[in-house]
Amino acid sequence: MLAAAGFLLLTFPALAQDDLLQQLSAAQDSARVPEPVAATFKGVRVSNGHSIETPGQGVLLFLISHRFGTLNSGAYNFFGLDQATIRLGLEYGLNDRLAVGIGRSSLEKTYDGFVKYRLLRQAPAHMPVSVTLLGTTALTTLRFGNERPFRTRLTYTYQALLARKFSPGLSLQLMPTLVHRNFVATERDDNDVLALGVAGRQKLSKRVALTLEYYYLLPGPTADDFRNSLAVGFDIETGGHVFQLHFTNSQGMIEKFFVTETRGNFFDGDIYFGFNVSRAFSVKRK
Repeated sequence: MLAAAGFLLLTFPALAQDDLLQQLSAAQDSARVPEPVAATFKGVRVSNGHSIETPGQGVLLFLISHRFGTLNSGAYNFFGLDQATIRLGLEYGLNDRLAVGIGRSSLEKTYDGFVKYRLLRQAPAHMPVSVTLLGTTALTTLRFGNERPFRTRLTYTYQALLARKFSPGLSLQLMPTLVHRNFVATERDDNDVLALGVAGRQKLSKRVALTLEYYYLLPGPTADDFRNSLAVGFDIETGGHVFQLHFTNSQGMIEKFFVTETRGNFFDGDIYFGFNVSRAFSVKRK
């Protein structure tokens, strides 16, 4: 009996120590916050439209977007290279979730601004998707024959961008979209246009990825009169920057144009070749 009691007394501290270590390990595991998934897309744009990505805190991004004319415009126009539309933009990360931006497009001499907020970030075993909210305003300054009130020159866009990085090489994004136009040409036209966008990115090599972007217009007068926006492109990573090449049936590079005013038939050769290139500047320490 004495021997058994002595054995129990000797083993109890060891068992208690094991118990304590297990409790500490469990507490550490529960306190450990999963790291969010990074680089779902390599740029703040997929092609024409936004991706879920934002500039980091204190980062100023200068973005140049360029579209030539259509490839089927013929040799006289050098297959579109004689014609060009351009947008210059600045985007700034107020913090790691919130960004603001402004831009100016040559098409209809349009100014635009936006606010972009990363609501949710994908994390393993914690959050299956990333969600970014986007609100934009576009102001057309083109001169018309009869001068229009200021408010009729404004267009607003609201988007929820939902994305998931399925693997290091594959990312997909869904973009429910509402475009509100203060002015439309006829009573038949929609002031409010609903569209559903889908986008994807598939890596082909260490530095090159294939991108696809498509916006489906929900049935209505706008869908009857215009076409769905389609873009196929390539992301090329060069020295920490991403150079994006695109082939698209949309001439404009903001939502007002490519969601609601796309006229080109991609499969008939109404294809605008273009690119996005950006340069990032750190203007504020984190």
